[in-house]
Amino acid sequence: MSVEPVRVLVVDDQQVMREGLVALLGLVDGVEVVGDAADGARALELVATTTCDVVLMDLRMPGMDGTQATRRLRASHPDVAVLVLTTYSDDESISGALRAGAHGYLTKDAGRAEIDAALRAAAVGQVTFTPEVSRRLVVAMATPDTADKRPAADREPEVVGGLTGRETEVVGLIGHGLSNAEIACRLFIGEATVKTHINNAFAKIGARHRADAVRHAYRHGLVT
Repeated sequence: MSVEPVRVLVVDDQQVMREGLVALLGLVDGVEVVGDAADGARALELVATTTCDVVLMDLRMPGMDGTQATRRLRASHPDVAVLVLTTYSDDESISGALRAGAHGYLTKDAGRAEIDAALRAAAVGQVTFTPEVSRRLVVAMATPDTADKRPAADREPEVVGGLTGRETEVVGLIGHGLSNAEIACRLFIGEATVKTHINNAFAKIGARHRADAVRHAYRHGLVT
């Protein structure tokens, strides 16, 4: 009996990397590349018009990034798996991707055999992580957490300096490089609410743009 190939959509904003992945996967038996995209928005368009099993997704991309695209894709096409392939293995990137619904997380030093195995696992609903990502997840789970367990939206923010606790959190997350959508996900609040907090915070600290907020975050110890 013939086995249906795993149909893959490759998403990466770097053309050399994207074309390299397409060429690499073209050499793998049982894998069929059905398209490629340079950003999350284009990936969503292709998923809507192309039959695919797994989206091989980069994270840091202009416009709609991989985390946002993963969240929207999983909501609109729950039968399509997302396997992250990125340069970044920091805790924020990993947790953001997994909360968005990714089925696995690989870094770009993964070899062909590892990518092949992860694609096949994702296609049948299994989860795959590189050893470094697995180590970080184990450490995070093993670390005692004495913080308030309630969702951030349910906690009463403290007033610190001229900013409320929530505004302080938002400025700190801007300092860590998070987008408005990622901040909304992290704090369990709407993106419109994030924008309101940003506008209020910027007015209080005299920030004209995000770079000013980043400097404020570092100057006041909101970024470690």
